[in-house]
Amino acid sequence: MPRRVTLTDRQKDALLRLPTSQTDLLKHYTLSDEDLGHIRLRRRAHNRFGFALQLCVLRYPGRVLAPGELIPAEVIEFIGAQLGLGADDLVDYAAREETRHEHLAELRGLYGFRTFSGRGASELKEWLFREAEMAVSNEDIARRFVAECRRTRTVLPATSTIERLCAAALVDAERRIETRIASRLPMSIREQLLALLEETADDRVTRFVWLRQFEPGSNSSSANRLLDRLEYLQRIDLPEDLLAGVPAHRVTRLRRQGERYYADGMRDLPEDRRLAILAVCVSEWQAMLADAVVETHDRIVGRLYRASERICHAKVADEAGVVRDTLKSFAEIGGALVDAQDDGQPLGDVIASGSGWDGLKTLVAMATRLTATMADDPLN
Repeated sequence: MPRRVTLTDRQKDALLRLPTSQTDLLKHYTLSDEDLGHIRLRRRAHNRFGFALQLCVLRYPGRVLAPGELIPAEVIEFIGAQLGLGADDLVDYAAREETRHEHLAELRGLYGFRTFSGRGASELKEWLFREAEMAVSNEDIARRFVAECRRTRTVLPATSTIERLCAAALVDAERRIETRIASRLPMSIREQLLALLEETADDRVTRFVWLRQFEPGSNSSSANRLLDRLEYLQRIDLPEDLLAGVPAHRVTRLRRQGERYYADGMRDLPEDRRLAILAVCVSEWQAMLADAVVETHDRIVGRLYRASERICHAKVADEAGVVRDTLKSFAEIGGALVDAQDDGQPLGDVIASGSGWDGLKTLVAMATRLTATMADDPLN
C-alpha cells in the first residue's frame, strides 16, 4: 500500500476553510445577476440565505457545508449584504435537513456541480497521477488536486480520500521516474554503478560512501582529494539524456536519498530505485565536486594573495624612512635649482656645489627603486 500523505491540521484548514478576508470574499463570494435570480426564487428569507451560502461554499473551497458547521461572521455579513438579509435570517435554515439536500441537488443541476464518483473521478485520478511528478511536497499535491476539483466543479471528497489519492499518485510518480532513469542506462554503465556498492576505497569504506565524502578545502592536498573523486566519476559515462524530463526537485530528492543511505541500505532497494539513485548521485556529485574544486582553488589563491599583500605592505612600511629622506633631498635640490634659475646662475654649478652629479644619480636610482616598491602588485 502507498504511504499515507499526512496533512497537518493547519494544512487541512487552509484547503477547506471558508474565506474571511475582504479580498477573498470579493473574489469568491460575489454573486452574479444570474445567481441572484436563482436565489430569489426561494420564498422564505432563511431559504434564500441558505441557498446562497451553499452555492458560495460549493464554489470555494469546493465542498458541502457540514451539519452544524459554524459559519464565520464575515461570510454571513458579506452574503447577507448582497441579499438584503441579516444574520438572524439564517438561523432557521439548519432546522430542516431535507431542505439543505434539496437545495444541494438543485445547485448541482443549475451549475453542473458533480460528486467525486464515476467517470469524473477517474479523469481526476488520471490527471492527479500525471501532475504528481511536478509536486514538490505533500501539501503541494493536495493543493493541486483541490484546485483542479474546483476548476472542474467537482465537490471535494473527504480529507482522508484526498490524502489516500495523493499518496498513491506520489508513489506512482516516484516509481515512474525511477524506471525512466534506470531504463536509459546501458548495461555497462549499470555494472559500473552497482560496483560502487561493492568496491572499497582505502580498504575502509565502499566506493559509494568514499565518493560522497567531500567538501571544499584550502590547500593542495584537499584539491587533490577532490580531483581524485572527480576523475573517478568522470570515467562513468552517463547518457546525456539521463535526466531529460525529470523535474529538478525530483533529481535533488534522489540525490539526498543517496547521501543518506549506506551501501547495505542501497542493496536492499528495488533495482530501478537503486540504479536511479546511483545514477543521479554520480551526475550531481560531478557538478558539486567541480564547484568544490573551484572554491578550493579560490581559497588557495586568496590565501596566497593575502600573504603577498602582507609582504608588500611590510616592504612599504620598511622603506618609509628612506622615502621620507629621498623626498626631502629632491625637495632641497629642486628648491636650489629654482633659485638658481631665478638668479640667472648656471644650473650645473648648483648640482656641483651640492652632492654632485654622482650623488644625484644615486638619488635618482634610489627614487626609481622606491617607486617600484610602492607600486608593487601582490600578484607579482
